[in-house]
Amino acid sequence: MIWQEVSILKDIPLFTTEYGVASLVLREIPYRQEAYITMQATAQPEDLLQECIGFCRACGAEKIYAKGHECLEKYPVHTGILKMRGVAQVDESKVENLWPVTAETISQWRQFMNERLKDVDNAGTLEKQGEQEILETGGAYFVHKNGELLGGGWLVSGELKLIASAVPGAGEWIMHTLMSLQPEQSIELDVASTNTRAIRLYERLGFVKTEELRRWYKVF
Repeated sequence: MIWQEVSILKDIPLFTTEYGVASLVLREIPYRQEAYITMQATAQPEDLLQECIGFCRACGAEKIYAKGHECLEKYPVHTGILKMRGVAQVDESKVENLWPVTAETISQWRQFMNERLKDVDNAGTLEKQGEQEILETGGAYFVHKNGELLGGGWLVSGELKLIASAVPGAGEWIMHTLMSLQPEQSIELDVASTNTRAIRLYERLGFVKTEELRRWYKVF
C-alpha cells in the first residue's frame, strides 16, 4: 500500500458564535471525513449546534458527532467511550517477539496502525508530525512470530494506547506480548462501545469496564 499524506485541518479549541462556545475537532476530516463537536457554553444549544455543523460541513465533514449538552439526547447515539482496567496476567505460551519502533520504522508502524484502525469508531489517525512524540514517549512495538508480523501496539506507563493485528485472531498474542513488559501491573485503556470484538478480548483477559467517559451523538 502506498500511503499519501494529506493536508491537515487544525482543531478549533474555542469556536465562538453569537449562540455560545464550542470546540471543534477537524483533523480527522482529511482521513475519515469526520468532525467532532464539544458544546461548552450556550443558552441556545440547538442554534449553536447548527452553527457548528454548518462550519464542519464547509470544511468537508461528511459525518459529524457531538457531545456536551443534554439537547443531543434526541439524536442517535454513535458510540460511548469506555474506560477498562485490568492486571497484566501473562500467559507465557502466548508471548512472541517484540520489535521496538525506531526512527527508521516509525513511519511504517504509524501507517500500519492507521490502516488497521481506519474502520474502528473514534480511533484517531496518527499523523506524521506526531512521530517524534511517539518515539520520545516510547512503548511502541511491532509483534512478530516466526518472522510473521502479528501486529503492533503502544503501551506506555500502564496505559494501552493502541493495538492492531495484522492476522485475524492475533489480538490475544499481541496483548500477552505487550503485557509481558509489565507483568502483574495495572493497565487501563479506552475503547469504543461499538468495538465489540476488542471488548470481548479485553474481558477474556480479565479487564472490566469501569466507566463511560463520554458519549458521542450522530448529528449529521
